[in-house]
Amino acid sequence: MTSTRRNTRQLMLGNVGIGSDHKVSVQSMTTTKTRNTDETLEQVYALAANGADIVRVTCNEIEAAESLVKICTRSPVPIVADIHFQYKLALAAIEAGVQGLRLNPGNIRNEEQIKLVAKECLKAEIPIRIGVNAGSLDKDLLDKYGEATPEALVESALNEVRYLEEVNFHNIKISVKHSNVPLMIESYRLLAEKVDYPLHLGVTEAGPLPGGLIKSTAGISTLLSEGIGDTIRMSLTTDPIEEAKHGRQLLEYLGLRERKSLDLIACPSCGRAEVDVISVASEAQAALENEGLPIQVAVMGCVVNGPGEARSADIGIAAGKKRGHLFIKGEVVKVVDEKDMVSALVQEGKLLAKEGIEARLAAADKDAARIAQQDAEELMGLQGDINNFEERTKSVVEITSKQDKEK
Repeated sequence: MTSTRRNTRQLMLGNVGIGSDHKVSVQSMTTTKTRNTDETLEQVYALAANGADIVRVTCNEIEAAESLVKICTRSPVPIVADIHFQYKLALAAIEAGVQGLRLNPGNIRNEEQIKLVAKECLKAEIPIRIGVNAGSLDKDLLDKYGEATPEALVESALNEVRYLEEVNFHNIKISVKHSNVPLMIESYRLLAEKVDYPLHLGVTEAGPLPGGLIKSTAGISTLLSEGIGDTIRMSLTTDPIEEAKHGRQLLEYLGLRERKSLDLIACPSCGRAEVDVISVASEAQAALENEGLPIQVAVMGCVVNGPGEARSADIGIAAGKKRGHLFIKGEVVKVVDEKDMVSALVQEGKLLAKEGIEARLAAADKDAARIAQQDAEELMGLQGDINNFEERTKSVVEITSKQDKEK
C-alpha cells in the first residue's frame, strides 16, 4: 500500500486503537442468541482466534444485556453491543460493561434519547459507532432523496454526529454501508471529505460466498487503497469465522497487517504443468492451514519457470519429471518424489517457521540444485524456453516473409 492514510481522530475501543495512528482492525459479529452466554462466548473466542480484533453482538432484549455482563468480562477481545430501536437496551449494555456501541440512526431517531445514550457513553469512556445502513435509512431522508443515495447516507451520519457533538461527545466512528459497491465507495469518499472521525468499512448484506466476498473485497480494498478506512467487516452470509479469516487475509495481502496466516500462491496451470496443480495446491493449502503457519507458500506446475517465478515466496515446490523441487526464496534445497510433494512442503514449512530462512538454506541438500538444473534443462529441451521471445519471434517473421516471397 503506497497511498497516504487519511488523518483521523484517535479513539480506543477497549485495548484496540482505532484511527490513522493505529493498524486497520478487523471486526465480525456473532450469530448466536446473546442470551446464551456460553455459546456466544465460544463463538467470540473462535472469531478472535481467526483474526477478529473486535466482536459485535446483538443486544435486542434484556436477557441479552444481562448476558453481556459475563461476555464482556470473559471475552478476549473488545465487545461492541449492536443496538436497534430500543435506546434503553443501549443504556443496559453500557451498564453491563461493553467496550463500545453501534447505533443505527435509521431506527433510533429521538434526539433526546440519542443524547442521553451519548452522555452515558461519555461517563463510561466508550465510543459510539454511527452505523448508517442503506437498507434502514430513515423515512424522511428517503422521501428527500428518493432512494438511498450516497448523499442521503452521509446526511444521516452527519445529523447523528451533530446530536452527539451537542453534548460534547466526540468519541465517534462512522459507517455508511450500502449493498451496491459503487454507491458504497462513493458514500465513504463523500463522508471522508466532511469529517475527520475514523471510518468503519463494509458492504452491507454482501451475501454468500463467493459473490459476497468479491463484493466486500472490491469495495473495501478500493477505499483502503485510497487511504480511507480504519476498521473493516466482511458482511458475509456464512459462518462468521469466514468473515474474520477473509478480513484478516485481505489486510495482510494489502500489506496493512503483519502476516499471521498462510498465503498460498500457485500458478493457474497450463499445458506445461507436470502435475495436477489444482489438486496439489488444494491438498497443500488444507495441510498447511492445519499447521497454522504464517508463511507464503508457492505451488508451481513446472520446474522450468516455477522456482524463478515464485522467488518471492518463503517456500515452494515445483513439479518436473515425476519429482518435486522444493525451494526456499527461489533456491532449490531438496528434490523429492512426486507423491511426497505435499508432505515435504509441510515438513519444510514447519522447519522454516521454527528456524528461519537462512538456517534452512544452510541445511539444503548439496545435490538438489544440480538435479533441479538437469530436470529443467531436459524439460526445456522438450517444451522450449517460453521466455526466449526474441529468437522465436524472429523465426516466425522469417518464415512468414519467406512464404510471402514464394507467393
